[in-house]
Amino acid sequence: MPTYRRLHLPGTSYFFTVNLADRRASLLTDRIADLRRAYADTVASAPVICDAMVVLPDHLHAVWTLPPGDSDYSERWRKIKHRFTRAVGAEVGRTAHPTRSASKRAKREAGIWQRRFWEHAIRDAQDYRMHVRYCWGNPVKHGLVARAAEWPFSSIHRDIRAGRVDAGWAGELPEGMFGE
Repeated sequence: MPTYRRLHLPGTSYFFTVNLADRRASLLTDRIADLRRAYADTVASAPVICDAMVVLPDHLHAVWTLPPGDSDYSERWRKIKHRFTRAVGAEVGRTAHPTRSASKRAKREAGIWQRRFWEHAIRDAQDYRMHVRYCWGNPVKHGLVARAAEWPFSSIHRDIRAGRVDAGWAGELPEGMFGE
């Protein structure tokens, strides 16, 4: 069994990419209320600062800053995935789900999510800005909208209201690795 090494730095900002197992699915946006509830319940007991987040049909990106002394982002993602999976119910994950492998069945996993996620520890202010912009612009990259503010499931709306980004920002994306 492989050992996955993750960098755990308390109080650090991280960028995440979390994918559904079926990359053709639209479960995250179809059941956005369930995802929001799973997220809210998780961060109520294990707070983070959500610097940016975007939810697309089959994956999401987030920039979180963890509290001082806390580096347990993996447990937060495990709880969000678990709560969302329970909310959407067995009919979505446990019946004829096309991505539910024998291994997932043996471990009683619903098969909704990819087992792992991509994380990147933010190195500096420029890296932070690049990853926040990547969250904002991801719906444009995937051809879902022409301008980032047109996508309803994004923290860009909060950031427009706060004056951190112009409402007309088109979604120019930086080059880099983002876990997609």
